[in-house]
Amino acid sequence: MTEIRIDALLPAEMATRAEYVGVRKAEMPALRMFMLAVLAGGFIAMGAIFATTVSAGSIPVIDAGGTAAFSATLPYGVVRLLAGLVFSLGLILVVVGGAELFTGNNLIVMAWASGKVSGSALLRNWVIVYLGNFVGSMGTALLVFFSRQYTFGNNAIGIAALRTAIAKCELGFVQAVALGILCNALVCMAIWLTFSARSTIDKILAIIFPIAAFVAAGFEHSVANMYFVPYALLIKTMDPGFMSTVSAQVPPAGGLTWYAFFVGNLLPVTIGNIIGGAGLVAAVYWAIFLRKGDSK
Repeated sequence: MTEIRIDALLPAEMATRAEYVGVRKAEMPALRMFMLAVLAGGFIAMGAIFATTVSAGSIPVIDAGGTAAFSATLPYGVVRLLAGLVFSLGLILVVVGGAELFTGNNLIVMAWASGKVSGSALLRNWVIVYLGNFVGSMGTALLVFFSRQYTFGNNAIGIAALRTAIAKCELGFVQAVALGILCNALVCMAIWLTFSARSTIDKILAIIFPIAAFVAAGFEHSVANMYFVPYALLIKTMDPGFMSTVSAQVPPAGGLTWYAFFVGNLLPVTIGNIIGGAGLVAAVYWAIFLRKGDSK
């Protein structure tokens, strides 16, 4: 008689499940993989939109007469925590809704290390998914730009978007790599924890805190940046009137360029994400639970 279990999977069982999922992902037809990757780019962008909106502007303090007496901003850490909690929407949509995310797919390294996925299949998945994520993120950035959502809240959302992107493009190469490593260690830990789940609620709760932590701490996620920086670049290059209006409220945007995005941010952050996800999570758990010759 088959035993029916409702408790979470144990770590050794999670490793076997991660390996199985990695094989399935690597064997997926290219078109389906790309379409699911486009969805994931859009999903992560939705989390980024949510986080930008929540972190924008200030909090009005209402006097006894019902009018805004003055504005007060929340402490930095509280704003970052709120942004992180709502940004979790992106990975929740990816995991529960079903999509292919480059950073999470760094865990396919577990199946590759076991010899169940070839190196070419691993790279095929990463390249197709990375490109699909970029298309989905850019498409969402364009749609949100044309919605002019950045003008909401007396331009507060656009100001927050510009500040975020300018700061990302000012990171040094080594700093961006380090922030990318830290970020994807947490993202892949979130995915790893969902392998223990028995229900949708389990998956959602497993995702929230690691994702909220990386956003609150200011770590760098390559796919999220595929939305954050292009969105700000669209505002900068396609709405000079808006830029003139908010110029006193944002840092100088001279460093916000496509070159700075691709070479100064996306490249080092992607390198860091691979090291953090494939190296610090996938390789470590493979060595602990799946390496041949070890007792299970």
